[in-house]
Amino acid sequence: MSALLLLFVCLVLGVLVRRYAQPPAGIVHGLNWWVLNIALPALVLELIPRLTFDTGLWFPVAAMWLVFFGAWLLFAWLGPRLGWSRGRIGALILVCGLGNTSFMGYPMLQALHGQAGLALAVVADQLGCFPLLASAGIVVACLYAGRTPDPSQIVRRIVTFPAFIALMAGIAAGLLGGWPAVFDGVFKPLGDTLTPLALFSVGLQFRLQAGEGQLGAAASGLGWKLLLAPGLCWALGALAGASGLGLTVGVLQAAMAPMVSATILADEYELDPELANTVLGAGTVLSLLTVPLMNLWLPAG
Repeated sequence: MSALLLLFVCLVLGVLVRRYAQPPAGIVHGLNWWVLNIALPALVLELIPRLTFDTGLWFPVAAMWLVFFGAWLLFAWLGPRLGWSRGRIGALILVCGLGNTSFMGYPMLQALHGQAGLALAVVADQLGCFPLLASAGIVVACLYAGRTPDPSQIVRRIVTFPAFIALMAGIAAGLLGGWPAVFDGVFKPLGDTLTPLALFSVGLQFRLQAGEGQLGAAASGLGWKLLLAPGLCWALGALAGASGLGLTVGVLQAAMAPMVSATILADEYELDPELANTVLGAGTVLSLLTVPLMNLWLPAG
């Protein structure tokens, strides 16, 4: 309970600071830089060498791909029938196909399932959501904005991402028996900064203002992201034999709020940025309730 309270407090502090304290310009960029380039790689370096790689790890990764491509199929079919613009369709594919599996997923899974849940959350994010954002996410953004994707840029974006480099180093260290004990006092304190700073950053960026004509599209997007997608992941995972904590983490990561980076990507490509930010804000608030409730019905919940 105290871990979930920490998430809520950090998020609310971010909202209050943005509203009343006039934080310095660039604070969000600085916090996100630290989280993505220092805290997240340190967390990956700490957890991955300790993770036992077995066949059960496939489901948390597969669930992320199912959510994204399911969103692409759903909104590419639904959008034209509802008269949505290509920008609106592209925005919903991005923000409702990619979840906030790091900034919110890591701390929430740690709060609900401890270090074991956090380790699986890292796998789902680093082998699922991040490669999707850097590859298929860029393709969707380009296609719906009328641009041509650059394959070399996509590959470069993946292989130079600090957390991906840390993932490869962590796997290598695990195969060699793990890091020397002296590194435990380095990686863990740095990784521990991720939860408060990430949620504080989300609070600083929080927006919740629905524009005209957005309600139906926002409801459709959040219905998929918070309810239908995790339900589909649970059904398919159970049918495929997934069980235990692997099934639970995969479903909960599928149920996370929309990804902040996907919203930024939609804004950069001018894919209905107002709708993207509305869905992000509403999804962030709702997921603080829906994810813990969903956890109660899952194995080890």
